[in-house]
Amino acid sequence: MQCNGRGSGDDNERLSRSVELIHEAWWKRGVIYEVYPRSFQDSNGDGIGDLNGVRRRLDYLQWLGIDAIWIAPIYPSPMADFGYDIADYCGIDPLFGTLKEFDELVREAHRRELKIILDYVPNHTSDAHPWFQESRTSHTNHRRDWYIWRDGKPGGGPPNNWVSQFGGSAWTLDPITNQYYLHSFLSQQPDLNWRNPEVREAMFEVLQFWLDRGVDGFRVDVLWLLIKDAAFRDNPPNPMYRPTQPAIDRYLSLYNADQPEIHEVVAQMRAVLDRYSDRVLIGEIYLPFNRLVTYYGENLNGAQLPFNFALIHASWNAQEIARLVAEYENALPSGGWPNWVLGNHDQPRIAERVGESQARIAAMLLLTLRGTPTMYYGDELGLARTAVPPEFIQDLWEKNEPGLGLSRDPWRTPFPWDASINAGFTTGRPWLPLESAYRTKNVKCLRQQYDSLLMLYHRLIQLRKAHRALAVGDALVIGADDNVLVYERGCGEEKFVVALNFSDNDRILRSSNLVDSTLVLSNYMDREGPVSELNLRGNEGVLLRRRFPGRA
Repeated sequence: MQCNGRGSGDDNERLSRSVELIHEAWWKRGVIYEVYPRSFQDSNGDGIGDLNGVRRRLDYLQWLGIDAIWIAPIYPSPMADFGYDIADYCGIDPLFGTLKEFDELVREAHRRELKIILDYVPNHTSDAHPWFQESRTSHTNHRRDWYIWRDGKPGGGPPNNWVSQFGGSAWTLDPITNQYYLHSFLSQQPDLNWRNPEVREAMFEVLQFWLDRGVDGFRVDVLWLLIKDAAFRDNPPNPMYRPTQPAIDRYLSLYNADQPEIHEVVAQMRAVLDRYSDRVLIGEIYLPFNRLVTYYGENLNGAQLPFNFALIHASWNAQEIARLVAEYENALPSGGWPNWVLGNHDQPRIAERVGESQARIAAMLLLTLRGTPTMYYGDELGLARTAVPPEFIQDLWEKNEPGLGLSRDPWRTPFPWDASINAGFTTGRPWLPLESAYRTKNVKCLRQQYDSLLMLYHRLIQLRKAHRALAVGDALVIGADDNVLVYERGCGEEKFVVALNFSDNDRILRSSNLVDSTLVLSNYMDREGPVSELNLRGNEGVLLRRRFPGRA
């Protein structure tokens, strides 16, 4: 639906807009929330979160107002990369529960009108997967070509200079057949050969298995890496590389990523989902906008939401955010729906990146920009870096490249529910340390503070649900002067203005866009009412509703 109809402003018209919003695709109007299951809620006292724990906390997620729960991998796994090394795509690891408990989670979520999105990891399996165990037995095994095997260079050494995302060569010599296999990540994560039609068919059957169990969509891990250069050419050196950077940055990923043939694969994945009603395909893609948007596919037959990570890597100021919004909107294909991501299990938390005060600005930005927002568990509490002593480090990336600060453990720590021992997360010993301030920075405590960051997130999500202009309306950047970003969201005659102060200093806004406006929400949650000029305090963001002459 387009936002070009006229509105009357009366109760019947507002009701009509609400009914219209219900009929928008849920993945357009809704909010996605990533749960890292190891750290969300433990139900059996082993110190590791599980599916029954997620089910136990559905009422909280319903209260918060989110629409879909994206669950990081829960499949059987040796856990070398905490579930991203999968040994069975159609099962549940005993750490997390059983298929029966998964089915119960889906039923309970759907009863609360919450969607379930699973992590789909198609680039690689675990080296413990039966497919790889067969593949490595001989050159002639019928599954040999399911993985990427190559002879070394004449004179010895890996087939090319490709580097693993986690450091070191992306090739490991297997002594059984004296050939190298490719692993874009850990050596325990051999890459599948997506040029093989049998691999595609087997992996599409995995999608169908979970869709038949009621899953509402998939977040596809490292989607842009699936197809590699057929000639396995060396990547060119990165002229900007510095020794303080991860090894993966040493070369430009010209031949091991974002190959033209990938779009056929994405369209085929989408075709599987389209056999079912109302499903969504989300792609993890770390690429510039001009390449990212190609993953929408020809005639929008690709991923509905190729993840946009621009806010994660942006310089945090009004001018830069305004530039990114404009560049992204201009790059979108006709009919392509935008999306925004503030954080995930691989990246430093937003409160760590921008500070406690600007985390409130970030919340308003995420939940008022045009497009589908994705939240990361705990960001609504203002969790930042949790100190993890060296002896407790779990992440193998940090162990492979020590001294560069690459551990993702500080962003994956247990969710604090209350001020009790272990923050209500577990009755056992948590698998990672708790946030040090958990006795005050927890759900129970922050829900009782009307002006907490948690209550700000709750209020913003409720406003999105109540107003079509905020959920699916058009967007227009008005300006970014004096480090204040101002933009408008509108649908018909329903108009909102968002003003976000990225500085510590007060700013006075005088604009025709503020005439006959009502302040609906400040991120300080301490004022509202009519305005004609506005004194924005340092680090303050406001949401204003515009009234039109002659309207009540």
